[in-house]
Amino acid sequence: MTDATVERTQGTLDVAPGGDISDYAALLKPRVMFLVVFTALVGLVVAPVPMHPVLAVAALVCIAVGAGASGALNMWYDADIDARMARTASRPVPKGALTPHEALAFGTVLGIGSVICLGLMVNWVAAGLLAFTIAFYVFVYTIWLKRLTPQNIVIGGAAGAVPPMIGWAAATGTVSLESFVMFLIIFMWTPPHFWALALIRSSDYRRAGVPMLPVTHGADETRRQILIYSCLLVPLAMVPSIIGLGGPLYTLVAAIFGAFFLIFAYHCYREREGEAAERAAKNLFAYSILYLFVVFAVLLVEHGFGLNVGALALTWTL
Repeated sequence: MTDATVERTQGTLDVAPGGDISDYAALLKPRVMFLVVFTALVGLVVAPVPMHPVLAVAALVCIAVGAGASGALNMWYDADIDARMARTASRPVPKGALTPHEALAFGTVLGIGSVICLGLMVNWVAAGLLAFTIAFYVFVYTIWLKRLTPQNIVIGGAAGAVPPMIGWAAATGTVSLESFVMFLIIFMWTPPHFWALALIRSSDYRRAGVPMLPVTHGADETRRQILIYSCLLVPLAMVPSIIGLGGPLYTLVAAIFGAFFLIFAYHCYREREGEAAERAAKNLFAYSILYLFVVFAVLLVEHGFGLNVGALALTWTL
């Protein structure tokens, strides 16, 4: 895996050892890291066991470093693909700022270090989940599925859905139904989010030889799958209200934002040609980010300010 891949990648790229701090920071995929840390924070805050602030910060730092390690290892292995895609050609390895060996070493050290530190400082359940997330993203998604099947992001999306479970486990030392529901929400959100991007960047993926759904099954089938997954996501996002994880505010916001998610997904499904189709895909992609952030932010606010009275429980009380 490693030597052959590195040699193959170096053979197709002009690389120069070194690079500055900004190049190493780019390896961490900061925007992805932010979403990972944010959802992990939500899992930590909504957990029923309060956590010491110092340990909470330590846990989030470890999770952030682990997420960055996954990004660096992804850029190491995918350097040849990144070089052929306009969206990723400016990443540190394909542009020659860092060598594949440097990205590999950086990601490996961060990954191992983050897991060990989380285990020693917090607990080994959270550390085990973090290790699983890194390994799944690198070995299952990046190395195996991404170049093999159009279901790559469906299965591989599990890695990006685990952070709330890590946050919950950091606070409680366990995995629960509540944390699994948060996992499922992100897991079901991932396909419509990334397939909307794939519709926009389908020529990039085709040129790079990545079997994303629009490349293998066409844009119309991709739009149909986006609508299906969106219809599954929206009611799933209401489950926290049923199990007492989300309160009245969450129920209201999740319902409203979910309705708009379905509207955007339907517009993406309906618009099939030209600029209107591209605009609909871009709108869905942008809104999907806002949707996930708002849904988890409301959970954070409710639990942070003690507003998390289950919506159904409140109804029954009244």
